[in-house]
Amino acid sequence: MSKKKAKAPIIILVAIFLAFIAGNLTGTDASFFGITYYSVFELIGKLFIQSLTLVVVPLVTSSIILGIARIGGEQSLGRLTAKIFTFYVVTTLSAILIGLFFVNLLTPGVDDSLRATVQESSGAFASVKKEISSQQPAGFSRLLLNIVPGNIFDAFSKGNMLGIIFFSLLFGFSLSKVKGEVSKPLQNFFEGLFKTTINMTHILMKCLPLGVFCLVAKVAAATGFTSLWSLGRFFSTVVGSLLVFSLVILPLFLKFIAKVNPKNHFKSMAPALVAAFSTSSSSASLPITMDCLEKRAGVSNRICSLVVPLGTSLNMSGSALYECVAALFIAQVYGVDMSFSAQIVVVILSLLTSMGVAGIPAASLIALIIILETFGLPVEGIGLFLAVDRILDMCRTTVNVLSDSCCAVLVAKSEGEKGVLLRSSFPEE
Repeated sequence: MSKKKAKAPIIILVAIFLAFIAGNLTGTDASFFGITYYSVFELIGKLFIQSLTLVVVPLVTSSIILGIARIGGEQSLGRLTAKIFTFYVVTTLSAILIGLFFVNLLTPGVDDSLRATVQESSGAFASVKKEISSQQPAGFSRLLLNIVPGNIFDAFSKGNMLGIIFFSLLFGFSLSKVKGEVSKPLQNFFEGLFKTTINMTHILMKCLPLGVFCLVAKVAAATGFTSLWSLGRFFSTVVGSLLVFSLVILPLFLKFIAKVNPKNHFKSMAPALVAAFSTSSSSASLPITMDCLEKRAGVSNRICSLVVPLGTSLNMSGSALYECVAALFIAQVYGVDMSFSAQIVVVILSLLTSMGVAGIPAASLIALIIILETFGLPVEGIGLFLAVDRILDMCRTTVNVLSDSCCAVLVAKSEGEKGVLLRSSFPEE
């Protein structure tokens, strides 16, 4: 890892620290030349969020179409593909439900002082609550209508992500059935689109310290240090959920389904988990993950070459858990009562959006925007927890990689591969 990448987390943490100081010093009234610092923080923060939103549609569309088109065209891998997707959905859904349980149990966003200051600093509080209340009675029928849009171009223009995801899945599967050279131009187009939007995202991520500074400073200016308690509760809720999923649920899958020793798996994947934590990128740690699975865990290249690369886009268990907890945390802060049916929709959205976001740093913020916009919750609510997001990004990426590796072991064992995680010792690094 380059020195520049190694310094990235430190820069983000410094930006967060300085933002808390700046926000508390300026408050909402301090100004220069008649312009309040608060309005500057708010403007730059909104520009940063809109720049992230800018790449959502092309990134999700190209990612899903490419992934489905590539595996759908391999007729001999039909059975294997079904197994892979089954394990992806089961592990990701398990993670989301763990997060849903803990965010309802601990209610990290139910804080009267934080809610009051947010209400004072945001005129959207009342309108958000009214909009959510008016939308909930027709929640399920509205969801179905959004999933199957009448006009895909209208869905693109309005950012209807449910419709876009459905279209992308259907388009990718249909593209995989086109034989010969006819499909090559389309596949090349979407591959080029995907790589281009990834590069755009990397460029935008260079502005992450400034964006984080302004969004956190805005919250600090409005709430002072009253948000620290809720941030601590939010942080504990996410980390606790990730730990339960990683140290309880996944080991149970390994022990009772794959019939392997979970301790051996953690030991074999240690280098990949360290890489994932330090880079906050499933994609960046992909070569190390595959190397650990093949050379240390004994999984064949046939399984690794399909399960792990696809998992960097379609099996983001840690990110899905985080999206669910973060969305409900924001709803709690803004006093929005999320009914059982609404929370089921959040679970479904967390599952779908986590399968369409690339394995790059802070990608979960893009997916979270989709969920917030679907429910009419203020996207600016992301600023409430950006102070701890960088560390949580490192944690959820580590869980994403661990989940991918577990899926690879589960698929390999289901295919009858011998020698997976049977060694009592592993090569020194």
